[in-house]
Parts: sequence; C-alpha cells; structure tokens
Amino acid sequence: MTGRLVSLESRDFRLYYTGQIVSNVGTHMQQVALTWQLYLLTHSPLALGLLGAFKALPVLVFALGGGVVADAVDRRKLMIATQGTMALASATLLVATWMGAMAPWLIYAATALAAVALAFDRPAAGALVPRLVPREHLSNALSLNVMGWQAAAVAGPAIGGMLVGAGASLAVYAFDVVSFLAYIGMLLAIRNPALAPEGGGSVSLRAALEGLRFIAGNRLILSTMVLDFLAMFLGGALLLMPIFADQVLHVGAQGLGLLYGAQPAGAALAGAYLAVGPKLRRHGEVFLWTLAIYGAAIAAFGASTWLPLSLLALAISGAADTVSTVIRATLRQLLTPDEMRGRMTSVGMIFFIGGPQLGEVEAGVVAKFFGAPLSVISGGVACLLLPVLAALLLPELRRYTEEEALQRAAALAA
Repeated sequence: MTGRLVSLESRDFRLYYTGQIVSNVGTHMQQVALTWQLYLLTHSPLALGLLGAFKALPVLVFALGGGVVADAVDRRKLMIATQGTMALASATLLVATWMGAMAPWLIYAATALAAVALAFDRPAAGALVPRLVPREHLSNALSLNVMGWQAAAVAGPAIGGMLVGAGASLAVYAFDVVSFLAYIGMLLAIRNPALAPEGGGSVSLRAALEGLRFIAGNRLILSTMVLDFLAMFLGGALLLMPIFADQVLHVGAQGLGLLYGAQPAGAALAGAYLAVGPKLRRHGEVFLWTLAIYGAAIAAFGASTWLPLSLLALAISGAADTVSTVIRATLRQLLTPDEMRGRMTSVGMIFFIGGPQLGEVEAGVVAKFFGAPLSVISGGVACLLLPVLAALLLPELRRYTEEEALQRAAALAA
C-alpha cells in the first residue's frame, strides 16, 4: 500500500480500525433514537441538557483512573471489557423499547453506565493505536482514525434518523448491540497480545498524580486541551438538535438525522483530505484558525432558519474541528512516552468529552430562558474570542510547527 494510507498495511490496525467504525456507526444510530425518545417523553430542553450531564459526569469522575488502568494492563483486554459493558447498556435500551417501558430515568441510567465504560475505553484505545503502527506512520493512523470516526458519525445519524422516523427504534438498538459484539470479535482477532505499556505500571494514586504532573509540565499539550475544552463548551449544542429540527427548521425526525450527520460529513471530508493530501506544517497557526472558523460556523447555525444553510454551517464546523483534532492528537502522542499515553489520553478525554457535554447542559439552561437559537449564537460568538486570546497569551503555540514536534519526539525516544 502506498501514499498516505500506509498505516493500513498493519493487519492489527486494520482490525482495530474496522471494528471501531462498525461500533461507532451503531453508537451514532443509537444517539438519534435515544435523544428523540427522550424529547418525545419530556419535550423539555432541560431534560435534553441533563442527558449531557449523565454523559459527562462519569467521565470526569473515572477518566483519570481509566488512564491509570490503561497504562498498567493489556489495553486490548481492557477494551474488550469496556465494549461488553457498553453493549449491555444498549441491550437494556433494546429490551425497554421492545417492552414499551422506556422512561427518562432508564435513558439516564443506561447513558451513565456507558459513560463509565467509556472512561476506561478511550484511554486504552488512545494508547493502543501507537502500538499497532510504526512511529513514522502514526500521524497517518491518527488522521484515518478521525476520518473513520466521522464517517461513522455521518452514516449513523442518517440511518438512525430514517429508522426512527419509520418507527423502528427497536432495530436501531439491536444494531448497536450487534456492532459492539462485532468490535469485540475484531479485538480478539488481533494477533499481537503484547499491548500493555512497555514499562508496566501500577494502579495507584501515585500513578495518577504522575500523569497530572506530566500534563501540567507540558505547556503545549495542556494549552491544546484547555482550548479544546473551552471551544467545545461554548459550542455545545448537539442535544438541542431536536428543538431545531422540530421548532426552528420544522424537519422532524428524518431532518434530525441530517442535522446530526452534517457536522460529521464536513469532518469526514476534512479527515480524508488530511489522510491523502499534503502534510500540514505550521500546525500552531492552523490550529488557531480552526478555532475561529468553528466558532463562526456554530454562530451561523444558530442564526439559520433554512435547512441547507444549517447543514452547511454544521459541515464547516465539523471540518474545522477535524483539522484541530488531528493537530492536537499528533502533538500529544509524539510528545508523550508510551508508559504515560493512557493517562495523557484520559486527561485529554476529560477536556474533550467534558467540554461538549457540560456545554450541552449550559446550552439547555440558556435555551430554557432565552431560546435555542440565542443559546447557540452566543456560544459561537464567544468561541471566536478564544484564538485571539491564545495568540496573545501562548506565543509558543502560535509558532508551533510539525518539525518541532518531530524533533521533540526524537529527543524523547533517545
């Protein structure tokens, strides 16, 4: 295999990559069904915002512990256990839908269980990828990872929206359960079982504090995490999508699927370009520009009352976020030793997941008192200020280049 797809030469990475896409398609299908059912049960923006809290709080509580565990055990085995737990949560929703017993408390409970599992799964997955491909192919693997994630996020909501609109929520939950089991099968098929960190590790408070000290001592890694958190917090509006679909754009459940898929569609296109196109060089400047574009696009979505414009704005925000994600992920993996990658990923996950989920809670509260459009517009405008402040306060980030990251990585490995 040639070109920018060289990471797919690794059989183990292909298995991981394929399983991740299948599982993510099911997860995004489930999110459409779950949020639509919750909206029909409550018709409340606060209830939708509260769902974000049940996604975020378990991550905030357990993520660092998940990173410690990921740096101490076989990461593949840990992922098999977490994927099985998430399958159980989805199976609960499947049975409740089949029995006609779905209720808001059950949706919240299943969401919280899956979030606890995710707090252990993401650090293991983030630390696993660098062990499946050669170091020189890592950036390509991370770009493909983002592209695959976003492609699933395009297909999942679109399929889920069509099935939910046709009254087939039961089929959505059934597919989600099967997708988790398929991913587990592919993880079991990975031939190289030696996926624990090179230096071993211990599950202890000391190990957790070591991870925090490492992040705090690296300004480049920490600054990208903080900026990511703030951008996602201010731009968090996904759980308000049912309100936009019903009350602003008047497009129903099928339109909701399109809205959920638009942002990942732009992200997938950007990810494909990054995977096969020329490498980015001036990462710091590009990263700051993506923050500005993301904020402007979110504000435009909030102001739009026309579906095509709303879809375009969401697609642009997704493309900007993908470029930002690849830059952040490459920087962090190159500047982090293998024995610390699980903890680094777990801290990043607290910012990455906590930001949008807590932002959705904030968006729900603002929407309750001022309306959904103003909630989204204000968040996007506030996000526009972030790159300006970052350029002034973090000159080393503004000047950061790919060559600098490679030089630091080489020094770290020496």
